[in-house]
Order: sequence, then C-alpha cells, then structure tokens
Amino acid sequence: MAMTMLTGGQSVVRALEAENVTHVFGLIGSATLELFDALYDSSTIRFIGVHDERTGTHMADGFARASGSPGIIVAGQNGPGATNLVTGLAQAKAAFSPVISIAGSLSTEHVYRDAFQEVDQQALFAPVTKRTWTVTRASRLPEMFREAFRHAMTPRCGPVAVNLPRDVLSESSEYDESQRPEAYRVQGIPLASDRDIGMIVELLRNASRPVIVTGGGIKHAGSEAVCELAECLDAPIATAPGHGDVIPFDCHLNAGQMGPRGNPVASDLVRGADVILALGTRLGFNSTFFSYDNINAGARIIQVELEPTAIGRYFPVALGVWADAASAARQIRQAWDKAGLRSGATDWAERFKRHRKVYLMNRDAGQLDDSPRIQPGSVFRALRSVLPRDAAITLDAGTLCLQATDALNYWRTPSLFSPLDFGLVGFSFACGLGVKLAMPDRPVVSLMGDGGFGMTLSELSTAVKYGINTTTIVLNNRCWGAEKAYQRDFFNGRYIGADIASPPFDKVAELYGAAGFAVDRIQDLGEAVSSALQCGKPAVIDVAVDPDALYSFRRDSFVHRGG
Repeated sequence: MAMTMLTGGQSVVRALEAENVTHVFGLIGSATLELFDALYDSSTIRFIGVHDERTGTHMADGFARASGSPGIIVAGQNGPGATNLVTGLAQAKAAFSPVISIAGSLSTEHVYRDAFQEVDQQALFAPVTKRTWTVTRASRLPEMFREAFRHAMTPRCGPVAVNLPRDVLSESSEYDESQRPEAYRVQGIPLASDRDIGMIVELLRNASRPVIVTGGGIKHAGSEAVCELAECLDAPIATAPGHGDVIPFDCHLNAGQMGPRGNPVASDLVRGADVILALGTRLGFNSTFFSYDNINAGARIIQVELEPTAIGRYFPVALGVWADAASAARQIRQAWDKAGLRSGATDWAERFKRHRKVYLMNRDAGQLDDSPRIQPGSVFRALRSVLPRDAAITLDAGTLCLQATDALNYWRTPSLFSPLDFGLVGFSFACGLGVKLAMPDRPVVSLMGDGGFGMTLSELSTAVKYGINTTTIVLNNRCWGAEKAYQRDFFNGRYIGADIASPPFDKVAELYGAAGFAVDRIQDLGEAVSSALQCGKPAVIDVAVDPDALYSFRRDSFVHRGG
C-alpha cells in the first residue's frame, strides 16, 4: 500500500480527486479553511465560488443530472452555512440526483455545549438525504467519502451529506493512495430474467392498445432502445412530466408528456390503454396525481424499475420486474423479434399519429400578435422556432413554467431539467449554471418567473466571474402567478401578497457585467434569444408577460371551495 501523511482537509480533496471530480461548488467559511486550502493545490478540480449555499446546491444538482456524475457542494461554515443546504438537498432527493454535500461542523469537543453556530447537522440532513455521516476521526475520511459516493450513485441515486468537524480537518493521518473507486463500487446492474421477459412479451402480444410510459430511469441510456421497441409493438410512448427529453421529439411514436401537466393526446392514451409498459418510472404524483382519473383502471401494468420499492407502490401491477429499464427494453425487443411476432395494435398507433399531428398543428397555429401583453403560448411558440436543437432547457416551478412543461420540443437527451416533484421556485437559473459546466458545448436556456429569478439573481456574479454563459428568460408577469390564480379562482380575487415589484432585470444583468435584453413585443423575442445565445456572456432576457394570463393547475386542491 502507498501511504501518505495528510491533513483531514488534504484527505478530503485527495478522495475527491480519486473519484475524478472535476468541479466543486461552494461558499467558503472558517470551519473548513483546511479543506479550501487543500483545494487551492488541486490541479484537476475547478472550484466555483457561489453566493448562497442553496443555489450552489442547485448548481451541483444540475451538474449531476447533466453529467451522470455526482455534483459536489461545500458549505464552508457550520450552522447557517449548513442550514442553507437543506432546500437544495430536498430538491435533489425528490429528483434522485446524486449530490454530495460537504458541510463544516463544530469541533468535536464543543458539541452539545450550545457553542457558536451549533445545530444538530446530523439530524438536520437526515430527512433530505439518502444518508448522512459525521466524521469522527481524520483516519476515517477516505472510508466515509467512499461510502458517500457509493450511496449517492447506487440506484436509485440521491443526495448524501458529510459533516466535517474542524478538528478532524486539521488532524493528520495516513492516506492509502492505492484505493480506487472500482474497488468498492458496484459495476453491474440487475437485468430482467428470461422468464420475466417472456411474461412481458406474452402480455404485450395480446395487447390491442399498448402504451409505453417512460421516466428518468432510461434518460441516460435507453432512448434509442425504447423507440425501437415502440416501433415493433406499435405502442405510442408517453413520458412522465419533467422527462419530456427521454424520447427525441422526432420519434414519430413520441406522444409527449402525460398526466395533469402533460398534453391531452398523451394523457388520453394512458387513460385508454389496455396494457401499460412502464419503463423507469414510478407512475408518481406528477404523472397521475395518484388517481385513476389519469390512468386506465382496467389496464394491465408492467412496471420495470431499478428501485424495487417503487414497483406497484401507487397502482397494482400485472407484472413487476426489478431490473434496469433500458436493458429490459432491449431484451423485450430481442425476444419479440426472435419469436417472429407481429403487432396487433396497428390501428391504435395510426389513430394516435393522426391525433398527435392535429394537436401539434393546433399548437403551432396562429400568428404572433403585436400586443404589448405577451401571452405565454406566444412565448413558447417563438422559442420552438428559435432554440437550437441541442439546447438544454431548465425550468422553474410556478404557473408560467408549468405551462411550458410540454410546450417546448426536446431533441437530445438530456435536455430538460426541472424541479419535478419538489416544485421549487428559484431553481432554474442556478441549475442551468451547473448544466452548462457539465455540457459546455451546448447552449443552456433557463426559464423563470420574475419571483424565482429575484430569489437567485445574485448568482449572476458567479456566472460572470467564471464565464458560465447561459441564457435566462424571465417570464415577468409581476406576480406570484400560481397563487394569484388560486386567489382569483377560489378566493373571490381577495389578493394578498400576490403582486411583486421587481427592477428591470435586463439592467440588473448589465450591472453585473452580463448581457441584458428587454422584450415587450412578441415579435422581438426571437431576435433577443438569438442575440443572447451568441453574445459570449451570461445573458438575461426580461419578457413582459400578460399578468392576467394565469392558470390554476391544482384545481383538485380547492374542490372543497366549490370552484
């Protein structure tokens, strides 16, 4: 064994280097200066200093989702620095994103003494991570970081937290240089058995109205396999909301995103299917609202999932298979071809194609009006025509971004990054910075409302300082749109706290050294987006959207009010 004497801070950095970490996001603090001093000497890790630990966590989240590798965030200060991580970690957990958070912690001898900035960080992070550790000795740092990476990357992936007491970071111990990730990492994934595949094929061969529902479980490895499988089954493909990029837009059996926040064609398919092949999806809240209003109660469900606890959790299944969904799609196709089977769903597929064609024609119809009150639909129509096919798009929560869920076209995987089930406002811009660092050759466009952007605009200085050239489109309706819609529709227009006063975001961007554009006519949006993408700087486009163009998405939440 090759042993080296290192401080705790040096051991942490050496452990990150052993995992081939290329970027670390963080905010420095006195509790972890030994770690940051060691980062100063790293020739392979680029440090991105942020203005807030929450937005830094969103950057790490976006980096992880785009790269397929863990995103690293360091809260340099214990106490308030650590508490600021919680929202970002909760978001990452809801998205099964492998974020590794590192937080400074009290010196061991000060714990339980009501010391300065003391908070129980072990208890704090437990509900919002897969697992949390507090390291007690410097000699255990390599072990704890091996555990952290293993847990973050073991399906289903998710965030973990490591607390580092000050005295542990300053203590010295021997570091074993010979340990490599492959020595303690699972190298294989479960595959469906021949028996399982045979049962799946038997269910599908008797289907007259089959639908494939896909989710994030196939995003990085299964798009082509699913499209090929759909072709031989004549099975349209509906994607879970937030995962519209799983299948390329030009796959002619791609129905788009389903469910209450999806489009009517995809949603009707799932309501009418007799067999549903669910690949890498939980059939969870955003897809179904846990209701048979959004999925055929009589359908036979085949669910293939890498997380066994998700199988049959919300809807009973005819067959549940614990396996990698992308691999299973290939296995099903091979078994189908080997048996020489033919689809019995040709009419079903042709009917879908006609309905999808009409839906897309209606979606894209109409002229761009000359009104200063820009409508969300006009914004999305303009973006569909101007965004490059390789663009990666990040979304926020809120009514305007929810309307964008299935209004844009996604051509490459991955290219859609959203808050998903956590529904976090203030996510998109910071996430986009992480996505851009993971995919520097692709344009990144972030959509936000004015409320969400106002929460996070201080990271414009991060974007400018580190040359992270994303384009942020602020759909500015001067209100908290979702809540104002509910107040209008269910509380007789008794508005309180719904309206927002914001500065001109294009001017704010320029003050930070970024490029700023203001759009109050829809005809000008395309040119502004093209200019922003080509300006060689981070860019912000402030779009004046009609404040009355509001929509109540969760009407089911207010049925008790008779609205």
